[in-house]
Amino acid sequence: MCGISGVVGLRNVTDMLFEGILSLEYRGYDSCGVALMKRNKLTIKKNVGGVEEFFRKENILSHKSKIGLAHTRWATHGKVTRDNTHPFISADKKFAVVHNGIISNHRALRDQLEREGFKFESETDSEVIPHLLEKFYRQEKDVEEALVKTLNLLEGTFALAFITEYQPGSIFCAKRESPLMLGIGDEFKFIGSDFNAFVEYTRNAVIIDDGEYAIISRDAYIVKNYFTRMEVEKPITKIDWDSETSKKGGYPHYMLKEIYEQPQTISNALELLDGPLDELAELISASNRVYLVGVGSTFYVAKFGTYAFSTYAGEFFPAVSSDEFTALASLDQNSLALAISQSGETFDTLTALKFAKSQKSKTAAIVNVMGSSIARLVDQFVMQGSGPEISVISTKAALTQMTLMLLLALKLGLKKERISKAKYKEHINSLREAPEIIHSVLNERSGFIHRVASRYAKSKHWLYLGRGVYFPIALESALKMKEVAYVHAEGMPGGFLKHGTLALIDDDIFSIVFIPPKADKALYESTIHCVEEIRARSGFVLGIHFDERGKNRNLFSEELILPPVPPILAPIIQLVIGQLFAYFTATTLKRTVDRPRFLAKSVTVG
Repeated sequence: MCGISGVVGLRNVTDMLFEGILSLEYRGYDSCGVALMKRNKLTIKKNVGGVEEFFRKENILSHKSKIGLAHTRWATHGKVTRDNTHPFISADKKFAVVHNGIISNHRALRDQLEREGFKFESETDSEVIPHLLEKFYRQEKDVEEALVKTLNLLEGTFALAFITEYQPGSIFCAKRESPLMLGIGDEFKFIGSDFNAFVEYTRNAVIIDDGEYAIISRDAYIVKNYFTRMEVEKPITKIDWDSETSKKGGYPHYMLKEIYEQPQTISNALELLDGPLDELAELISASNRVYLVGVGSTFYVAKFGTYAFSTYAGEFFPAVSSDEFTALASLDQNSLALAISQSGETFDTLTALKFAKSQKSKTAAIVNVMGSSIARLVDQFVMQGSGPEISVISTKAALTQMTLMLLLALKLGLKKERISKAKYKEHINSLREAPEIIHSVLNERSGFIHRVASRYAKSKHWLYLGRGVYFPIALESALKMKEVAYVHAEGMPGGFLKHGTLALIDDDIFSIVFIPPKADKALYESTIHCVEEIRARSGFVLGIHFDERGKNRNLFSEELILPPVPPILAPIIQLVIGQLFAYFTATTLKRTVDRPRFLAKSVTVG
């Protein structure tokens, strides 16, 4: 949603501040700003545009300071303008504040502050914070007291941080339902919206919980509860990836790098077979009603899970979009809400889980970020171990989560005796082949996918069609095309064609059909029938299939042929093709691949 980075240390911090906020740019990139303390006086620089552009234009690295904050914004309240860019300063120019989240009572606070003579320069909800800090500092003559009074007035969500001339050697920060953590180094202390803000300098982190604030200086830090004012003892969390993992490694974009990392992330998922997945399978088995909960890509992962559990465990677990969960779910102490989230901070999913807890339901989650809000909220969680995903477009995290859905379904199927031990072992061995097969597809098919994507990059409308478990593959692949290429793409089950959609078929509508292996006979035949329906009306079909070339002569307008694979692997391999097709379409159209317009990686506001 927005990125916050802060550093305080023994020497100049502007280089580290730049690296920290640059590593968070995937969280927001409409505008950028910094607050520095120079000779105990605040210096504020901010403007629209990305991090590198801003730092270059404003010559930020020429400024020297031992303490500073930086912020990169994804607009929610107010247009993308310099006035709406963080940091915001108080009327007396003594407080500089950065904020992520939404202050839901900002209108009432703003009206009151304006009546008291405070003047606002922006349209944002965030600007109430520095004015409140100034107001309460005038009363209390104590920065910490002013912070606590401000925090107890704010409603909504926030991760906020500020520096002030009244205590020039410290960074103050606080959190409610928006991620914030400290990095603990020897010579420097850090704050960040996630570990990437400081992992290059320290792997020691302290995770701030809801209702807590922290004060950090170059040689100390303290965390307190802002309701009780009592100090909170916080454990050090060791970050298990290094800064090089978050860098492009020679790839032109993070998205492509992360697509190519998928063989390794599937291997990592398979290492969870004994332990975390066993415990989660037990929890699922002990629950009378199970909901699979996610939003965006993770909702499509949840839909994939619905098919996996039905196929391999004989159980129907409905997938529910997080933002609709409170309207649909019927919960009690015997039900389970199993959430799926990459960041572990998704607002809608957190809201769904809190609702489930309020109904005495059991909760569990699959997440990709250690120490995240969702991981700490639920009764049980699985850390999927995909490593940092920097591109706003999720690829490896979603594919890994689909793999975990298959593994859980197989474990549950074995436990409920829906599949035999021999069949379970066969399927697991097939999944163990996935990394090598995906590696081969990436190396041997990507050139052809690039050529096809380039040829049809100017097509404005795509239908993505799949039947059975290939329906969520179609949905997720279409989402990638929308997100990264800005091309209209609609995922749907193949059976929808004859219920209205065939009326759309003309020269401007292009279709992609995900076709199962022939071993999946009924699904294969019904999918081929969809292709025939479109071709009978002279429509364009790009067929992604596993048959030998020439077996379907004249059936497809274009085809992408994949190597033979066991049916359990086929949907995962098809999704990799969908990811690459969207990526190459986007690069042909010269899109900003890792930072698509209007989108942010971690949606931490409702």
